[in-house]
Amino acid sequence: MLLRAPPAIFLRTGENFSGSLISSSSVSIPSTIVCAAAKGGSSNSKPITGLVFEPFEEVKKELNLVPTVPQQSLARQKFADVSEAAINEQINVEYNVSYVYHAMYAYFDRDNVALKGLAKFFKESSEEERDHAEKLMEYQNKRGGKVKLQSILMPLSEFDHAEKGDALYAMELALSLEKLTNEKLLHLHAVANKNNDVQLADFVESEFLGEQVEAIKKISEYVAQLRRVGKGHGVWHFDQALLNDGAAV
Repeated sequence: MLLRAPPAIFLRTGENFSGSLISSSSVSIPSTIVCAAAKGGSSNSKPITGLVFEPFEEVKKELNLVPTVPQQSLARQKFADVSEAAINEQINVEYNVSYVYHAMYAYFDRDNVALKGLAKFFKESSEEERDHAEKLMEYQNKRGGKVKLQSILMPLSEFDHAEKGDALYAMELALSLEKLTNEKLLHLHAVANKNNDVQLADFVESEFLGEQVEAIKKISEYVAQLRRVGKGHGVWHFDQALLNDGAAV
């Protein structure tokens, strides 16, 4: 806050207010400096002492809300408990999806499966979901919430399918997971709107929703292409395209 200094009266050593000479020893300097912000030269403003700052009336309420207990967050403001819980739920969703993708990576990296492109794709997908979880954890702390990690379910370890084959089955599962994640993010966004948390709504929109739509579109195309090539030699070509980042798009 910028305080404009009031019009000042300067006193030079050797002069008093009437212009007569005085000695420097007769000028007494107060131990506490008092200044007042006066409007238009008015002198009715309440002075602010040199060592004490008196807050404006509108911030007194917020000042009283600052917690004094060490266990409570100092940064928390207009952050509902239900929003905090929804973020923790989303963190759990991201970690669960990451765990499934990591299991897919391990499967396709086997020596008797050896689809390195799919292994690479699912490993990167797993890392991305884990990054999302960490981003949500960082945001939770930023808003003054508490991160509470929950249990992660054990994923499948086998992805072979008699009719579809392993590549198509795994990619369809990935598409379902991305749509589920998107649903959960939309729920988090709805919670933010319901509690008038504009900042949380903006965070979800800017950091997740657009990226989620792109991921659903990309994996949908992968599913369509794998359905075309069947279970035979075409899967190997598709895998090579993923491996070389030519991605079958």
